[in-house]
Amino acid sequence: MRPTPPRPDVTRVLVLSLLLPLTLLPARAVAVPRAAAADAGWSLAPAGGGRPSFYAEGAPGTVVRDTVSVTNGGGHPVTVSLAADGVLAAFADPRVLVPARSRAEVPFTVRVSGDRTGTITARDAAGRTRSVPLRLRAGVPALSALTVERVAVRADRITYDIVNRGTTTLSPRLAVRADGVLGPVLDRAPRTLPVPLAPGTRTSLAEPWPDRPALDAVDVRLTVTAPDGTRATAGASARFVPWAAVAGCGGAALATATGVTWAAVRRRRGRPSRECSAPDTPTAVPGKRIRPLSEAGTTTGAPT
Repeated sequence: MRPTPPRPDVTRVLVLSLLLPLTLLPARAVAVPRAAAADAGWSLAPAGGGRPSFYAEGAPGTVVRDTVSVTNGGGHPVTVSLAADGVLAAFADPRVLVPARSRAEVPFTVRVSGDRTGTITARDAAGRTRSVPLRLRAGVPALSALTVERVAVRADRITYDIVNRGTTTLSPRLAVRADGVLGPVLDRAPRTLPVPLAPGTRTSLAEPWPDRPALDAVDVRLTVTAPDGTRATAGASARFVPWAAVAGCGGAALATATGVTWAAVRRRRGRPSRECSAPDTPTAVPGKRIRPLSEAGTTTGAPT
């Protein structure tokens, strides 16, 4: 007679299950030693032993494969139904019959859809349930991405926003440059900003500029650089006019113009006008001498 080959042990079953392709295979039953079957009833656990829960990690959308074990330590077969709660899982056999003192290993797949926690649950015909936690973690690749937005030139400062659009915390460096009509008026070397930027956050900052030009037209440009060299730039334009001086010059010009006008009016008022002459004022006639009435006598006659 040919000798019966030995039954594979648990370690060999685990290794073979890891070498199986992603396609789900039917559940298989494995005999459980009588020592393990001393506690009558059935239990649920991750295959391979030693794991209190399931854990899967991968990029979003990745399908991960694992195996769940249903152990029947009683003397009668048990049928259980498998389901997942909180995660997207598919079982090779959603309903499995486990013989007495046996263990059924059921492969399943789960899709990574983000960082979340769920459970793998089994229920028998009597309504009794067993469950095992399952945790998913989305492994997101490290990515540096940032932008500079809302750049504006104020009275004595430059305001701006930095947005971290990547997946890692950044401590970027900032460089500031401003060019006027006659050339550069501000050129600050890159320096590390004291505020770390968490992924997906926006931070409003201000760059002091107390010695800005009094009269100029400038173009300001801000450049931020991440530690890995990723950079972003943005700018704004501004016109500086000393309105107080302009207002003073305008007031002086108005005063001067007012003074000139008033002087002209006074000169015009000081000059006699024919329309305004007194009616009793005599008017000289060539060849005639006008005598006052006091000098004239009561007699009449031709003037001498």
